[in-house]
Amino acid sequence: MSRRLRMRAAFLLLAAMLAAYLAISYLLVPDLWLFRDSRRKVPLNPMVTSTEQGIAGDPINVGLVGSREQLIRAFAAAGWDAADKVTLRSSVDIGLSVALDRPDLDAPVSPLFYEGRKQDLAFEKPVGRSADQRNHVRFWQTATAGQGNGPLWLGSASFDRGVGLSHDTGQITHHIGPDLDAERDLVIGDLEKAGQVAETYEIPGVGATSNGRNGGGDPYFTDGKALVGVLNPASAASAGAAAK
Repeated sequence: MSRRLRMRAAFLLLAAMLAAYLAISYLLVPDLWLFRDSRRKVPLNPMVTSTEQGIAGDPINVGLVGSREQLIRAFAAAGWDAADKVTLRSSVDIGLSVALDRPDLDAPVSPLFYEGRKQDLAFEKPVGRSADQRNHVRFWQTATAGQGNGPLWLGSASFDRGVGLSHDTGQITHHIGPDLDAERDLVIGDLEKAGQVAETYEIPGVGATSNGRNGGGDPYFTDGKALVGVLNPASAASAGAAAK
């Protein structure tokens, strides 16, 4: 067999293996997983997000009270970046960031769903050079008013400790760190340090959990409370003016 034919055969084999992996991990296994372990399919708790397949995701552990513009300005002032939407281009960029250990400050976050829709906003702060490790948080605007009568945004904050394969489906994903309370406190703490939070208060979350698992099969623990920050309108406006 000539070298060209061997290369073609190797390419076709690789393509077939990739197609089989995608079909098994993204189509077949999620359905089998739900059939095998339907108890973890949401709704389990009104303060838990879900994956697109209906698998229980990360719990709600943080909240902010303020307008959409206030959230964007507050995180910019705190040194966090808005995450890109998931597209082919952004997915390639984050893959290259991890593989080549180069920055991708606005790398996308995978969609999670709360009350039937995916996140409205997402922010991140990289740890190290690439998007392999990062602090990140997703937010959903609710129809409920928070303390001070402003719009209440509920969020799910977690630490991405590295890229790997989902323990449940084999899909490529970020694995999260188990201490969700530390990440919740970091988000609010960074906003407080930047002068963006006027006051904080707690609301009931998922409840105390010592052996939770998210949509990627990663374990987590939490005291089960959500920490809510009321954004300071004056500080957000000042941050916006300074950026111009």
